[in-house]
Amino acid sequence: MALSRSQPSSWLTTAFAVLTILSFSIPAHALYFYMDPNKQKCFFEDLPKDTLVVGHYKTEIYNQPSHSYISDPGVNMLITVDETFDNDHRVVSQRGNADGRFTFSAADGGQHKICFTPDHVAANGGWLTYNSQGAVRVTLDIAIGETSKIESADKGKIQDIVQKVKDLNGRLQDIRREQVFQREREAEFRDQSEATNSRVVRWTLIQLVVLSATCAWQLSHLRSFFIKQKLT
Repeated sequence: MALSRSQPSSWLTTAFAVLTILSFSIPAHALYFYMDPNKQKCFFEDLPKDTLVVGHYKTEIYNQPSHSYISDPGVNMLITVDETFDNDHRVVSQRGNADGRFTFSAADGGQHKICFTPDHVAANGGWLTYNSQGAVRVTLDIAIGETSKIESADKGKIQDIVQKVKDLNGRLQDIRREQVFQREREAEFRDQSEATNSRVVRWTLIQLVVLSATCAWQLSHLRSFFIKQKLT
């Protein structure tokens, strides 16, 4: 009987532990909020110095016939980041499409004001068809100092950069090999030039020696001839 009474308590303890673990494993979702056309909405973040911030946003417009939010390529998003601790010094001013991203690094520690302002560039005058309150829905996902998440999101771009660096290193190796080959050819050509010059000098000296010997022989022969002819 004592064993049968302790089994429900053990079961409840196990269930409570499982529920606790599941409560901590619930995935986090991106933040979304509603805005009015041409209105600014700001968020305040207290960031330490040299903190990297990467944000992804998606803007959708309320469609009255379908009573749902849809993407509109005519929407632009103005993103500004100001340092409130430094007289609202602006560090970011970026205009992007309806779906895009922004990145900045906190130069100094303190409170930063991140603001979003949607505007419309359609030819019909902008928000004439979307003038109701809350007509703009913005989905925002901000990663603050999460290097692993940023790296996983930009893995493709990082791989492209790595491949380009490898290509550049390969080209540098080719250039170095070409330089070594040119230096070897230059050394070979220099050796051939020096050998040719030495042969030319040697042949010139030989010619001078032969010419001097010939002149001496001719002078000696002419002297002997003049003596025999008793001209001297």
